[in-house]
This record gives sequence, structure tokens and C-alpha cells, in this order.
Amino acid sequence: MKSISITDAPADACTRKAVKPVIAYPPEGLKRLELAAYRAVRDDLALVDSVVIPPREAGCWTVPQGHFCRIVCTEGSQVGDLNLFNLGNLDERLYTGKTRALFGSHVGPGDQLFSSLPYLRPMATITHDTLDWYGFDEFGAGVHDVIGTRCDPYTHALLSDGGTYHHCCHSNLTRALAQRTGKTLDEAETYVHDVLNVFMCTGFTRDSGQYFMKASPVRPGDYLEFFAEIDILACMSACPGGDCSTTHSSDIARCYPMKAEVFRPRALPDGWQAPALNGYDRTHGTEPPWRVAEGAR
Repeated sequence: MKSISITDAPADACTRKAVKPVIAYPPEGLKRLELAAYRAVRDDLALVDSVVIPPREAGCWTVPQGHFCRIVCTEGSQVGDLNLFNLGNLDERLYTGKTRALFGSHVGPGDQLFSSLPYLRPMATITHDTLDWYGFDEFGAGVHDVIGTRCDPYTHALLSDGGTYHHCCHSNLTRALAQRTGKTLDEAETYVHDVLNVFMCTGFTRDSGQYFMKASPVRPGDYLEFFAEIDILACMSACPGGDCSTTHSSDIARCYPMKAEVFRPRALPDGWQAPALNGYDRTHGTEPPWRVAEGAR
């Protein structure tokens, strides 16, 4: 419960609050293809891989550059916590914070999923979403958020006075990534990062600004689809909260498997180019290395 204000409002409080907001990072400045270019090649796709994610577990799969991936609801309403990595460099991974700053708290068709610093480039472009009709409801909730961090055993222990639960999404992702890469659990855990909450319905309460969840509107047959801008290693947990209508980090909720499908298009989108690494020179205000070398001669 947020505490009430203990400071008297100044005389110009209403004026200060009435200042109009400004979009911090307008995505119009991004150089990217129109969604129509991606969608034009979706009608001729060949299924090349399919992976089932068991309930309360996680799994990994690869999505080659230029392929489409669909995350599918199969048997019942179920939320998935998704991590994305550069297949050839695990240090480059999904950066939900910058994705959120560019495209908003919830993502959908046309939005891109950006990688971490110093790489900062699009890893994937969302091309289809059977839940795009949902929009934002009367509570301010939307689907597919990049604001939730993932359920984890540390927060569970904190809020349950030391309780232990091993099938939180964080632990599921850690086990799956360790198994896929051969890393130890301790090593793999350092790569697990904030997720795209696939199918999760979330928002912030208007009175206290607290993160909330509600029953996901997803039903069997629904899917979220993205185009891989780079070679991707994906890792997803079928959340122990099921549809996240009441709880997570427990064995109470009814949970279902999820499926990931990878498709190869007959042709790449017209005008598509592989995204280059971010162009910043990484000197951070110091002399460029070549200029320092020149001065030493």
C-alpha cells in the first residue's frame, strides 16, 4: 500500500501537473521496413522446427536469421516468459527496458525487440498477433508486456518468509539454458534476463502504480509471431501461474504446455537487410583510440 502524501501541495500544483507529456524516444526515427513487407512473405512458409514447452518448465530453440517463429497456445490459457539471445554471442540479449521505451509497455505487430547495450539493434520484429484485438481494457491492461521481470525464487522467498519454490520462470529458464549451452547453473543464471511476457495480461493500477496481472485472454490456437532479424537462441518458460489470473510461483494454478514453431519463408521481405551492430564508437567522451595512438608517435 502506497503511503499518503505528507507534503502540502504548492500553490501552482495544478499548473505543474497540467504540463503535457512528450514521447521520450519517438520510434519514427528508426530505419526499418514497413510491416507490410514482412507480411507479404507470410503466405508461403515451410515449417522447419517445432518445440513443445512442458508446463512449469522451460525449453530452448533456435530461430535462424530470416525465419519466422510462432509461439502458440495449444491446450489451454497459458502465459510464457521469453528470453532471446544472439545465437553466436549470449552477451547480446533482449533489452526489455529499451524495447519498452521505444514501443511501449506492451508490444504487437510492427514493434521490434531490441538487444542489450552496447549492441542495441533489433533482434526480432513482431509480424502477427491473434490477440491484437485486445488493445487496452478498462483497467489499463494489455497483452504481451515488457514490464514484468519474471517470477523468481528470490522474490518468492522474500514474500513467503523464506519459502522455497524451484519452478519459477527464472529457475526454469536457468535450467533450460544450462542444459542447452553446457554452462553450470551459476553461469547460466547470469544470462537470464527480463522477459517478454507472452500472452500475459498486465498493467499498472491507477491509484498506486503497482504492477498487476489478470486472466490472460489467450485461447488454444492463438499465437504471437516474430521475424528473426539475427540468428536467435530463444528460451521460454511455461509460467507456473498458468493464465496468471490469481497467482504465480506455485503448483496451484492449472498449467498447460506451449509450442514454438519455426518457419522458413520462400523469399526474404523486399528491401530487408540484416541489422548492423549499433554505430556508436564507444569512446564515451574520451579521445578515440586512433587519435591517442597518433599522439604517441
